[in-house]
Amino acid sequence: MADSVKIGFVGAGGIANAHADALKTIPDAKIVAVTDMQPAQAASFAEKTGARTYDSVKALLSDAGVDALYIVVPPFAHGEAERAAIEAKVPFFIEKPVDVDEGRMNELAKEIAQSGLMTSAGYMTRYRKSVQRAREVFANDPPILAYGGWWGGTPGKHSWWIDKKKSGGQFHEQVTHTVDLARYLFGEPAEVFAFAATGFNKNLEGYSMDDAVTVAIHFKNGGIANLMSSVSSNAGGALFMNIHSLGHNVKFSEWDHRVIITAKDGEPEEIAGEPNIFAIEDQVFVDAVRTGDRGKIRSDYADAAKSAALSLAANRSIETGKPVSF
Repeated sequence: MADSVKIGFVGAGGIANAHADALKTIPDAKIVAVTDMQPAQAASFAEKTGARTYDSVKALLSDAGVDALYIVVPPFAHGEAERAAIEAKVPFFIEKPVDVDEGRMNELAKEIAQSGLMTSAGYMTRYRKSVQRAREVFANDPPILAYGGWWGGTPGKHSWWIDKKKSGGQFHEQVTHTVDLARYLFGEPAEVFAFAATGFNKNLEGYSMDDAVTVAIHFKNGGIANLMSSVSSNAGGALFMNIHSLGHNVKFSEWDHRVIITAKDGEPEEIAGEPNIFAIEDQVFVDAVRTGDRGKIRSDYADAAKSAALSLAANRSIETGKPVSF
């Protein structure tokens, strides 16, 4: 393989542009191709990055000579790009959540595992120093209780995010980062039980999300968590998660997941969040593609599917009024 990793993009929206900006800072990365269901959006991305536009992912993969693919599409739009990458044996990076259709997600996870294809998922929080330090703390002092979430105000017009069938709702599409962080620190869930508040946001065309959600999780390690979401908090939002063990309090806050770790018999330890987290995450993937060593990738497709399954289980619990076991 040449020194530069040639990258194609499936999707050219906001998160695609965030990754494009990050990849510009990585000397080993070169964006060469893009496809998007909206030609104007693809053209704008191409003008910004120097990429060539394609009508489909199959055309891109057959012509552009890419070494890796970024699949950055909405939750409902998965399947075609992943299967094309598997067929072409092209490693791919995929943004979270990896799907809104659990059956399709499980099929893809099986196909990827059988192919042995390298993948990386966009849970960038795992690459933060604050999170790695918390992992060190909890390795010897297991977490017992967590509570937190992500909430903001009433959303405006959006082509797909406010449609729960397409996005999975805020808890699935946005709070997935907090869900994944809980899994990363506690381990796998045993049971989930959720409630939703609806009917408070009114007269919003195309809106079918829950206004707020609260989710109780019982983990297999014996710990518990309560994670929340809200798109009805117009007086001010928040993003945080507090975690307690026998000997430590760990308090994450803000989008960058800065943390304050307080030990029972010690001074508080503060770790700032990295402003360039996309570049850090993307560098790991580019290096893995270039070298063939996937050891530093902290979430692949199979692992990311488990975080998606947890939030989709919360949605099922809301619908049925019953807990969901794993």
